[in-house]
Amino acid sequence: MTTKQRAYLKSLAMTMDPIFQVGKSSMTPGLTEAISEALEARELIKISVLKNCADDPRELAEIIAERTRSQIVQVIGKKIVLYREGKDDKKKINLPL
Repeated sequence: MTTKQRAYLKSLAMTMDPIFQVGKSSMTPGLTEAISEALEARELIKISVLKNCADDPRELAEIIAERTRSQIVQVIGKKIVLYREGKDDKKKINLPL
């Protein structure tokens, strides 16, 4: 992902609300599956890490990205933004070159 593409995705994510929250139980297989399905449907998602979660948001982002085969767009404070390119027939976001 180029710097220009990352900046474009960050600008899209600014107006988004988090659709998942990672709490005390941290990453469960069910949460990983749900995040993967959301990435399939939306391509770009925002996740909020709650205060009662003991894990570091940056480490969580890396774990989630690895498990869902997505890319980390950014981690700011307790917010994680992930992107996974959709299949050709289902693409929603066209990245700049």
